[in-house]
Order: sequence, then C-alpha cells, then structure tokens
Amino acid sequence: MSHAADHPSETYSYLGPAGTFTEAALKLVEAAAGKPWRSVNNVGEALDDVVTGRSVGAVIAIENSVDGGVSATQDALARIPGVRIVGEYLVPVDFVLVARHGTTLADVRTVNAHPVAYAQTHRWLETNVRGHGHIPASSNVAAAAELLADHSVADAAVAPPGITDHYDLAVLADSIGENASAVTRFVLVSKTLAIPERTGSDKTSVVVELPNEHPGALVDMLEQFATRGINMGLLSSRPIGDELGRYRFVIDLDGHVRDERVADALLGLRRFSPRVTFLGSYPRADGVRAEVSPRYSDQAFVEARDWLRAIVRGEPDAS
Repeated sequence: MSHAADHPSETYSYLGPAGTFTEAALKLVEAAAGKPWRSVNNVGEALDDVVTGRSVGAVIAIENSVDGGVSATQDALARIPGVRIVGEYLVPVDFVLVARHGTTLADVRTVNAHPVAYAQTHRWLETNVRGHGHIPASSNVAAAAELLADHSVADAAVAPPGITDHYDLAVLADSIGENASAVTRFVLVSKTLAIPERTGSDKTSVVVELPNEHPGALVDMLEQFATRGINMGLLSSRPIGDELGRYRFVIDLDGHVRDERVADALLGLRRFSPRVTFLGSYPRADGVRAEVSPRYSDQAFVEARDWLRAIVRGEPDAS
C-alpha cells in the first residue's frame, strides 16, 4: 500500500511495518480497502494522525486474550481528546519460525523474537530447538527482517504468518504458538463523532476516574452497571499519574449508548465520577448479542419513566 500523504482524507494509519498483526487487522476494515495506508511507529503517532487529519482512521491493538489490555493504547485513548472507537476487529495470534533459505531446523542455535512473541512460543522452542539462545527484537517484523541484515547473528526468527510475503525467508515451522485460541482485539479509531447505529450486538467503551479515594468507591462504580443488568467485557485499571493510588478504569460494556440501560448507566457514572470519557459505541466483532432480562429492556425503562411522569402530572395511577 502507498503512503500517499497527498490523500489525508482517505489514509488509514497502522502500527507497521508491513507484515504486522495490526496490518492484518487493517485488512479487515472494509472502508480501508483500496485506500492509502500509512505505517507508523507507535500508538501515539497513529492517534496523532487521526487528530491532525493526516488519516481518516487508525487501527490499534487494545486487548490480547493472553496478556490482557494493551496499556499504551488504553493510556493514549484516555489522554487524547476528540477520538472515538467506531469498530473492532479480532485477529488470531499465531507464529511461524522463519530462517534464511538453506537453513534447517537442526541448524538453529539462536532465535530472534519479540519478548511477547517469545513468551507465547518458548515451550515449542524448548522442545524443538533445545538449548537455543534468544535475542530480543523490537517487533515481530524486526525479528524476521534482522535475519537478512549483514550483521545478523541469529539463525531463525519468530514472526507472524504471512511474513514471507514481505521478506525472502523460508518457513521452518508453522503454528508454534502455545495458545491455539489466542486472539488480539484491535479497534478502528476515528475523529468522527457520529455513532454507528445499534445492531443488537454492540459494545460501549468508556474511561472512568474514581472520585477521591474512599472505602467502597470501586463498588459504587460497579453498581452503576450491576443495578442495570449490564455485563462488562473489560475492566482494566490504569494509574492516572498525578499521585500515588489514583486510578482510571477502561471499561467495555455490553450494549449501545442508545440502549436505555446503557444510557441510564452512563448518566449514573456522570453523576458519580469526576471524569467520564465516552470512547464509543460500535458493533462487536464476534457478533454475540447481549442477553437482556425483561426488567432491563428498553420498554421497561420507558414504562418506568412514563409511570413517574404521570405521577408528577397528577394523573391517576394506570398500573
């Protein structure tokens, strides 16, 4: 894909270089097909592209099923105003072992691997490449690219599937990841404030700061969801950074801001918290529909408001 900086309104940013899992996620974004893609070095640069208008959207990793929340992304979304999540995409995480052509598995003594990738493949390596040495790499793609450098001292590298589309290397082994169900969740971030229509299979993301520390503050926050029948898919705490013991929470809720139960919970959060950042409501990547009890349905909230409104107006109780 071209960088095409002369088309900022059409460009999509992603954590590069080509061959990363983030690029694989961007391939799932229908709106980005055939548009210019801009490779960036970190999450902050990707979001800055969106804020300044260099890009119409950016794909960034927010959660991994093995390692949990991606702290750099969560902190950036909490800190940078004016961006919204408009979609999410799931990418299976597996790895291959690659080497220069002519190298066999028996030849491998030293392996390049990003520390996270090594943690997810070390059992396979210990079994199949006994006594190997590990050289930490700055990224999954860099691990493979370094094999082609003149100064390379590694014999092989742990890299994402499809890396050989970008680098002239041989695959020594496929599917060497320990967790066959490992998946990374990516989000598409945009500057648009328009909220995607609800589908019945939606997710709402917010960042919430607790008020001044007091016993039960976290429970008070969680009750905003529990008393409205809302399930949380993610609850991740991150230090605010201004003083010790102060935290913000990155939360994914099942449902859409136009769902009565979610809207009511957000109102409760706004009354409770000194700062609530709405990150977006968007379709779930897995298509799972939320199971909602009748007492938390839209109709239940509307009927309750109508009942109270009638009382305030002095109308007879119609219940």
